[in-house]
Amino acid sequence: MAVPVVDPERYPAQLEAKRARISQRFAGLSPPALEVFASPASHYRMRCEFRIWHEGDELFYAMFEVDPDDPGQKRVIRLDQYPVASEAINALMPRLLEAIRDRPRLRRKLFQAEFLTTLSGEALVTLIYHRPLDAAWEAEAQWLQAHLGVALIGRARKQRQVLDRDHVWERLAVDDMTLVYQQVENSFTQPNAEINRAMLGWARSATRDSRSGDLVELYCGNGNFTVALAGNFRRVLATEISRTSVASAQVNLAANGIDNAVVARMSAEAFAEALAGERQGRRVSAMALGDYAFTTVLVDPPRAGLDTASCERLREYPRIVYISCNPETLFDNLRQLHDTHRIVRFALFDQFPWTDHCECGVLLERR
Repeated sequence: MAVPVVDPERYPAQLEAKRARISQRFAGLSPPALEVFASPASHYRMRCEFRIWHEGDELFYAMFEVDPDDPGQKRVIRLDQYPVASEAINALMPRLLEAIRDRPRLRRKLFQAEFLTTLSGEALVTLIYHRPLDAAWEAEAQWLQAHLGVALIGRARKQRQVLDRDHVWERLAVDDMTLVYQQVENSFTQPNAEINRAMLGWARSATRDSRSGDLVELYCGNGNFTVALAGNFRRVLATEISRTSVASAQVNLAANGIDNAVVARMSAEAFAEALAGERQGRRVSAMALGDYAFTTVLVDPPRAGLDTASCERLREYPRIVYISCNPETLFDNLRQLHDTHRIVRFALFDQFPWTDHCECGVLLERR
């Protein structure tokens, strides 16, 4: 993987190339004009991880990319700053290395640093070691946490040492609201906060006339869309397989005062079987599926998209909101649904500038 080269003057041309590529790829499905949401051209990524490279007394951050002269090898790229990362991360990078350079208990066998920051100004740093963490390390780490003004976590093999807390709180202004999210270390969160705001606003706009119906959400993560969309629906039932993400989603619903949404820990495939009456049990009974009148389904699957059977089950819903991180699997799924649903809104969210990656949002309605 190449380290992105950030050149803000070239950003409009890069975004236009993505717009043209996505529009051409999906033209055969007769979508409306593509809505394009631009990212900040730099300092857009709120979480990053770097290797810590040791050369004698020298310490620096490193990433790796394929050596063009020897494709079987990777070369080390030194990073003193990283314009892809948030301004908060760039400010912390030199301060962290300077603080640990002359402190052997913090420096010895440190091989990776992970940063998680927010638009609201919080930061969490995880230091990962090739050695056990002991009381002496913790005493030094307490000093470092206070010195940097961050939350700090240490990791080593079979160890996770949380000094204060394992999360940050993000606050996102969306429409006329401020949405609050707990974001937990080492669990998935949307990396580009400004594009996340755009996605949430777009999804709210796409489902604004839904108050009389219920929403079912698959792959809900930490409740990112659940929190934003709950006010548009009578009730929301969301599912997620990750235990950590389910716990965060429940915290986030409570933090935002949302009382019409429930998060169930269940895979999307198992939930689809429960909806079809093919799965029974205590967990299914507790969801009281008969009390819902689902008019909309929201899916935000991993890069592999939806398998054929899961995609087929979407036909049951009058309206589908599909958030995709992979246009190719999105295209395959939309082609499968094309005979029963038409695309009424189509969006490109530039989550990762300076890469070929595209994030898309699609609103489908039954023909």
